[in-house]
Amino acid sequence: MRAFISGTDTGVGKTYFAALLTKALRASGLDTIALKPICCGDREDPEALREACEEELALDDINPIWLPDPLAPLQAARLKGTVITREELLTWFQRISSGRQSVLVEGAGGWLVPVAPDLSMADLAVSFNLPVIVVVPNQLGCLNHCLLTVSAIRNSGLQVLGLVLNSAFSDDPSTFSNRALLEELTGLPVLFELTQGQGSLAVDVV
Repeated sequence: MRAFISGTDTGVGKTYFAALLTKALRASGLDTIALKPICCGDREDPEALREACEEELALDDINPIWLPDPLAPLQAARLKGTVITREELLTWFQRISSGRQSVLVEGAGGWLVPVAPDLSMADLAVSFNLPVIVVVPNQLGCLNHCLLTVSAIRNSGLQVLGLVLNSAFSDDPSTFSNRALLEELTGLPVLFELTQGQGSLAVDVV
């Protein structure tokens, strides 16, 4: 499996899901690695992905750009006095993914988060030419956020493989109807529904 993991917002469980999926795919015999090209703030997310990869790669290979300020990459890079380029990340991705059967790439924040003045997270996914999985928090408001995100991904020309519904957020009345409505309105399957404290995923590898 090769996929870009995006989300409807920051803090929706992208890393949590990416780590679970990486472990499940590796347990099924695939050579899966999980990458996070840009990390802003602490480095807990790429460290969790490295652990899921059984520490096969160095942290700087999993996460080549680390910016210490917990801000959008564009602003965090400006504070550090640097500019992120598409070319450096594409070169990194081609090097790390070459010959690899299964690669997951986790974005930072949501789909259109700015990375540089002329570069967004969406542009990176397009450059990597990966189909997309969207992580959605199961809570009031997720329908609008998910529909906007899916529409933007499709407008970018990439395939959306499906949705991941993270039900570890709240128990408001919408949580009981969101899954069916999301599948109906997007025409996409909910591939997984995550629950609080979930420690594994069941996957079918063909």
